[in-house]
Amino acid sequence: MEQDYIAIDLEMTGLNAKQDKIIEIGAVRIVNGKEESLYHSLVNPRRKIESRVTQLTGITDQMVKEAPDIGDILEEIRSFCGNLPLLGHHIMFDYSFLKRAMVNGGVDFEKEGIDTLKLCRLLMPKEKPKGLQAACAYYGIAREQAHRALGDARDAHRLYQKLMEISEKTGKAREAFLPKPMIYKVKKEQPASKKQKEDLRYLLKYHKIDVPVEIDFLSRNEASRLKDNIISQYGRIGT
Repeated sequence: MEQDYIAIDLEMTGLNAKQDKIIEIGAVRIVNGKEESLYHSLVNPRRKIESRVTQLTGITDQMVKEAPDIGDILEEIRSFCGNLPLLGHHIMFDYSFLKRAMVNGGVDFEKEGIDTLKLCRLLMPKEKPKGLQAACAYYGIAREQAHRALGDARDAHRLYQKLMEISEKTGKAREAFLPKPMIYKVKKEQPASKKQKEDLRYLLKYHKIDVPVEIDFLSRNEASRLKDNIISQYGRIGT
């Protein structure tokens, strides 16, 4: 069973990897089943953080105001992860956000993954909930800092070690502990054009409205989607 890996977790502005942004990343390098080193960073998403996200994570706009953009720390993250597989609770969800950021930043990042959620589904009673909080409670694992990236990464590591103990005792699901290739195909997003940004700013000025995103950091698709939403809600200029 795998004993060298990177336990990793992200906090985001929402659940859609195509539209939402990373606001925090936490990772723990595990060697021979023990913590060796940590990585943590808040991330400026270049948009306002919704109150529901702040209520869940405790992360505010003020906290990320001076944080780096995700593109500024991609090489740090890749270097920290090295060639080790990634471990997390529903790891493919976090990987989809991270892989998209890596592709947009021109950084190669093909990884294998170990999913503690899948392991829980194999080893826990069917009727029991399998979320990270529920699984930790079921196995008596005291959570460090729920819904914060580094705390959740550490919790996933401790949960994995517990699941491994159970598998070794029972002989169940041993093959499920092997890292599996994570396949997530995504194309690099192009930044919004100068005309798109000019059109958006004029549209916002005309309708006298504010938007919760920084125009200069939008992709072409995001700028187009935002323009369509504004026109749908407020109408075109002169109408």
